[in-house]
Amino acid sequence: MRTHTCGELRVANAGEKVCLCGWVESTRDLGGVIFIIIRDLYGSTQVIFDTSDSQEAWDLAQSIHNEYVVCAKGVVSARPPDMINPDMLTGAIEVRSNHVELLNRCGRMPIPLDEETSRRTADDLKLEFRYLDLRRPAMQKRLRLRHKITQGIRNYLSAENFTEIETPILSKSTPEGARDFVVPSRITPGSFYALPQAPQQYKQLLMVAGVDRYFQIARCFRDEDLRADRQPEFSQVDMELSFIEQEDIYNVIDGLLSETMKLSGHGEIELPIPRMSYDEAMARFGRDAPDIRFGMELVDLSGVFAQTEFKVFASVIAAGGVVKAINAKTLAGISAKVIDEWTDIAKEGGLGGLATIRVRESGEWKSPITKFFSDQEKELLVEKLEIENGDMILFAADKPAKVSAVLGRLRLLAGIKAEVIPEGEFAFTWVTNFPMFERNEEGRLQSMHHPFTAPNDEDINRLEDMPESVYSKSYDIVLNGVELGGGSIRIHDSRMQMRIFNILGMQEAEAEERFGHLLRALGYGAPPHGGIALGLDRLVMMMAGAESLRDVIAFPKTYTGFDLMMDAPAKIDDRQLEDVHIKLC
Repeated sequence: MRTHTCGELRVANAGEKVCLCGWVESTRDLGGVIFIIIRDLYGSTQVIFDTSDSQEAWDLAQSIHNEYVVCAKGVVSARPPDMINPDMLTGAIEVRSNHVELLNRCGRMPIPLDEETSRRTADDLKLEFRYLDLRRPAMQKRLRLRHKITQGIRNYLSAENFTEIETPILSKSTPEGARDFVVPSRITPGSFYALPQAPQQYKQLLMVAGVDRYFQIARCFRDEDLRADRQPEFSQVDMELSFIEQEDIYNVIDGLLSETMKLSGHGEIELPIPRMSYDEAMARFGRDAPDIRFGMELVDLSGVFAQTEFKVFASVIAAGGVVKAINAKTLAGISAKVIDEWTDIAKEGGLGGLATIRVRESGEWKSPITKFFSDQEKELLVEKLEIENGDMILFAADKPAKVSAVLGRLRLLAGIKAEVIPEGEFAFTWVTNFPMFERNEEGRLQSMHHPFTAPNDEDINRLEDMPESVYSKSYDIVLNGVELGGGSIRIHDSRMQMRIFNILGMQEAEAEERFGHLLRALGYGAPPHGGIALGLDRLVMMMAGAESLRDVIAFPKTYTGFDLMMDAPAKIDDRQLEDVHIKLC
């Protein structure tokens, strides 16, 4: 139907007869001449309608409005130098049209497509008319970038001898974290499939099958409470490798992320990507997904206050807790309202409050707690926190986990407030050697990653007696404080796997019911193996500089898991319920 796209024509095409198809971006009627800009995925081109070229085309052009779909034929003409539009790829030419065909009209648009107005439009309205919102050039660009990154990942992993294999969407419910989405079976009354939270067990079974290196752009589903950075269905770059150690995973992912950065137009990154242990990340940054682009790191001051007369700190240290602080550089002048907000965050995190010192430009320390500090303690604070005039010191004292969590969150807020987090910088880091287990809200032991993660060899003899002291062969890859993905070396011995299940409180009957297929498979010569999964949506979001996962997913859900465009989830009729042997209460 068309000879060229709307982003293709250049001065070299002058004099050619062309046919363009697309949507009308704008119209201008200057009396005897009508200017219409036609847009498609590839760009925009200005088309001129003049009565001297065709009265019929000019008459039809008068009735054309924005977002009408048109087909215009004409001759390419070079613009005079003073009329060139540098903001358009095709700004050096225009098409003088002698024929235009109206392919489809457009009703009154429910949402704007220009970027400026779109930013002020309610998200729910844009999601309801997502097929229109996707017409915006910014959204088209993100979808193209997602394709480019996905294609690049496939090419890179294929060159590394990976085999792409699809695993089932309808599977067995084996909840290990979030709730499963379940699907009733019509053929087997009372039985249900589950949509996979991840292809974890299938990819391990592929290693038993001798596939050696597997990958998949996998669709995953989790029925969990949503946040701004979550979707109930999402995509991940899933992979598993046999006969490897952690170092092999790091090398593969380092290369993959380097290639992704180049494909996204962000240039080279220095390899290898730096690494730090989980304990180091928590100690320095208060989070297992640290943003290493700026300082303000957590400093342990328990030694400084070992003999302090300040009773609050002294009692915490005596009870086995810690005193830590961050130097919020240059923020001595922030408002009391902000400090109150940060204090509320500390209390929400389980602390009694937040102690602060404002270091005035004059050098005066403004705080109700400094009167309890000795001169030596003050000198050590200056040394360890590198205190300068204009700084704000934030203290937290309690159990190590609480202190790290609160100061880790406040560090990010302080970095934003001080405007010290560099824009456009990409700082990757590996976080390794996570604890094998953690306690949930009920106090029960659970896997920090998942129950198929292998413990460190040197910690195996402490599994039953001191499980919380055991570390695992696990790792996360982090970019700018955002976890891109995580994985581990897996347990490949059925006896060790059963041992871990027992430690988690799972007896043999339950383990057989939920994971019998995996336990049996591990007993048939399973090779040592491990893998990782990267969140594709999150990776593309970071590469595109987008604000939300929804900006890089064609048809996302709301924060409540609702599809406003398709009006889903929705009720089904009684006949459908009867087919799957379900009766609503």
